[in-house]
Amino acid sequence: MGKLNWLGAVAALAMHAVPDGAAYADTRQTAEIRTSDVARFYAIYDAAKGKPSAEVLQREYIEGGTDGVRQFVPYRIVSGEALAKAIAGNPEVYDHARQCLNVLPTVSARLKNAFRKLAELDPDATFPPVTILIGRNNSGGTTGESGVLIGLEVTCRSNWLEADLSDRLLHLIAHEYGHIQQAPELNDGTIPANLLKQSLTEGVAELMAWLTSGSVSNTHLANWTKGHEREIEGKFLLDKDSTDISAWLYNGPGTPEHPGDLGYWVGYRIAKAYYQKAKDKRAALRVLLKLEDPDAILAQSGWHPGMTDETQPPA
Repeated sequence: MGKLNWLGAVAALAMHAVPDGAAYADTRQTAEIRTSDVARFYAIYDAAKGKPSAEVLQREYIEGGTDGVRQFVPYRIVSGEALAKAIAGNPEVYDHARQCLNVLPTVSARLKNAFRKLAELDPDATFPPVTILIGRNNSGGTTGESGVLIGLEVTCRSNWLEADLSDRLLHLIAHEYGHIQQAPELNDGTIPANLLKQSLTEGVAELMAWLTSGSVSNTHLANWTKGHEREIEGKFLLDKDSTDISAWLYNGPGTPEHPGDLGYWVGYRIAKAYYQKAKDKRAALRVLLKLEDPDAILAQSGWHPGMTDETQPPA
């Protein structure tokens, strides 16, 4: 798309997404959707005709960007030099990311409804900013001190997720917003977790996405596991106490024949079973977000390997 069009799309997204509803007028919050880093990156990218230097990226994009960009530096962007190498090695990824710019205003509008639902589900929910940025082609989303951080270039190329880019971004942001509501120690890496706890950490975030946006972020896993649910989840139970989570989490999307990140899917199914079985949904949500006793949640959920789930998210 042309420069004027995508800059217009970015400008249109620079707005506040606010959950509304008279019942929550006293507690409603404002979630700011920040896209200035995307605009800054592509201004630098275009000025350099797709070959920005390490020095310019460091000075004008990283040091001149938002707190969100700098929080994306450790383990992700790393430095202007590392980012310049990633761009030079994968120019098609950064050209392709422009496709997502078209849908950002639509995503912003749809997030209003997701935030409204979150406020209804959890009156204690917080609504920090969502920063959409360009990274080093290695992370689609995470959380930081400034709120939710979304790597646009990775999200745009992740075609194993929702085919519709608006859906893809919406559900991913809703998932990361689920992490924002969790006890901080679940996501800061300070407490080692076994497979069950870490899978529930991700699964609860998927549950929050399902409840607020209508779908989980990893929609492909339900299709890729079809017909193998009992086998996969039986293996999960055998491994649930292991601190080696490499076969289940953060190992990439995999393929339909050998899917990765299956801990997201199993954790979501356990969390959803617990939530749906509970009579007091708000109390159940608090238990899931704190995740103080994963084994008790598993025992009380009624979940078992291969169980059928055909429920739809609440309207």
